[in-house]
Amino acid sequence: MNPILEIQHVSKSYQQANQRVDVLEQVNMQAQRGEKIAILGPSGCGKSTLLSLLAGLDNPDAGSVLIDGSDLAKMSEDERSFTRSEKLGIVFQQYHLMRNLTAVENVGIPLEILGKADYTKQAQLALDQVSLSDRADHFPSEMSGGECQRVAIARAIVTRPSLILADEPSGNLDQKTGEEVMKLLFKLCGENEITLILVTHNQELAEQCDRAFLLQDGVLVELKA
Repeated sequence: MNPILEIQHVSKSYQQANQRVDVLEQVNMQAQRGEKIAILGPSGCGKSTLLSLLAGLDNPDAGSVLIDGSDLAKMSEDERSFTRSEKLGIVFQQYHLMRNLTAVENVGIPLEILGKADYTKQAQLALDQVSLSDRADHFPSEMSGGECQRVAIARAIVTRPSLILADEPSGNLDQKTGEEVMKLLFKLCGENEITLILVTHNQELAEQCDRAFLLQDGVLVELKA
């Protein structure tokens, strides 16, 4: 079976003043369809940098990131944007909802990019899946943090992606709301055979995943159960 995600010998560095900082060094990983993978590591270790590479928002200095067999770095910006909309869902800690759009309009953005004519109907169905059908016409400022994150999850799943990248999705929420949001995200990924890459500081969440990796000193190491 071909992996839905493959990271091959990826390295990334940045220039800070006169010093080069190596963030990722020869990182390798594969994820199969429907697999849940946690990435743990201390703050500043490069977890967000890695997610940016997986999302095609940045290119590695060396190595390749393949989504469903296609190398993101070899795509044009339009092709990467289309791939993100079609095959990737992204859930951020800060939600990243458009303030001037309602919940259903925020969820419909990836479908609009793909040119789907019935995007409002599909966006409404995605809101139904996160139990927010009654908040469709509300703006982010009119919703709680937990509701905003559920809208973000609906936006991530609306295109039925192969892969969801989640960056500390419960980090901005109180414990009870965070647990509810993560239970929902795990459930939806399981029901739809979506691969989940979860960046988290939470060891308990990592233990609910199929595999866990530690990113430290630029190196990604699988943690054994």
